[in-house]
Amino acid sequence: MLDIGVPNVESARMRHATKDWLSLALIDARNHSLRWISACEKGLGGAALAVPLRPEIDPPLWTLGHIGWFQERWIGRNVQRDRGDAGDSTQPRLASILPNADAWYDSAHVPHADRWALPLPDLQATKHYLVETLETTLDLLGHARDDDASLYFYRLALFHEDLHIEALAVLAQTLGFDPGLLPPMTGMAIRSPLSFPASHWPLGSAAGGFAFDNERPRHEVAVPEFEIDSQVVAWAHFCEFVEDGAYDEPRFWSEAGWRWLQAEGRRTPRHVDQMRQGVLQRRFGRLARVPLNQPAVHVSWYEADAWCRWAGRRLPTEVEWELAAVEGASRGFRWGDVWEWTATTFRPYPGFVAGPDRTWSEPAFGRDKVLRGASFATPGRLRHPTLRNFHPPQTDAEFCGFRSCAN
Repeated sequence: MLDIGVPNVESARMRHATKDWLSLALIDARNHSLRWISACEKGLGGAALAVPLRPEIDPPLWTLGHIGWFQERWIGRNVQRDRGDAGDSTQPRLASILPNADAWYDSAHVPHADRWALPLPDLQATKHYLVETLETTLDLLGHARDDDASLYFYRLALFHEDLHIEALAVLAQTLGFDPGLLPPMTGMAIRSPLSFPASHWPLGSAAGGFAFDNERPRHEVAVPEFEIDSQVVAWAHFCEFVEDGAYDEPRFWSEAGWRWLQAEGRRTPRHVDQMRQGVLQRRFGRLARVPLNQPAVHVSWYEADAWCRWAGRRLPTEVEWELAAVEGASRGFRWGDVWEWTATTFRPYPGFVAGPDRTWSEPAFGRDKVLRGASFATPGRLRHPTLRNFHPPQTDAEFCGFRSCAN
């Protein structure tokens, strides 16, 4: 087991965390979830946590219950939890401590739009459910072996909760209230692009520790020589695209992108009110003038692709992005400000074996585009160069941007 020294529960090295670290991290994640729900109470005007039905968000009360349900399902109710991802996920489970939990919170079987009509427990009852499930988890963790298989589901539950914490940040931005829980986005210094020679790259996560199933197996990929931006595209450069009239030029857009653009009537990225003589963008309900050296954010894949066509460049493939993030770390490659679109369509790696929870892989194969990196709203534990995020190309509610490569 990797010696990770003094505990830092925000570190990406939590993928290799021992059970003592995991105990601290699980408590930390739950405290973050509860702080976010308190911020939602304040921002939404009460414990009912009522939100409009939108395709890019979930009801926060459902999200909170789903976090507890997921942890209970894969740990407290899972009699094969010690086998890790080698266990048989079709085996019967123990009953939930909350009647109807499966009918309410199983995202694989509860359609998105139906989540607004469910007779969910109120906020106080839901919080009690989270207390009970966490207590059970920590008790079982205390008796678990300290090996990767035995700790797999504890790590999975931890990172699953982190993913939903960022989803609550997206909800706050979408609905326009300030949770007061996020660091400000910072500006970037202009740096020259980085060049990498032709090579072979071991794409994906190595054995040992935790990885999402879509990150494995690690496999070697031939990578031709390429040049890639040191940082993501800033507003200063995206403004040039807008001011050049590119939103009105079909030649810069894919056919699907142009159809999306016409259907949306979009002339700027999401949440932007003005892009002439500067950028005015709504951030958590407040219209603010955005420094031009900050990353362009809430950009769809279609817009990122069109910008690259206009600039005579292209989006990086995910293997180029991963290679540059690792090999360029000491040369000024900056990532983690926004999720970054790649040219790659989300597909399984050769030899892929689905994990017990397949919601982070199979439903999106062949449909979505891969994003890499992390955003300013991503919990630190999730920030890892092999992490694969994915969304449909029209997605712009997430904190997403892009960088480019030379053609």
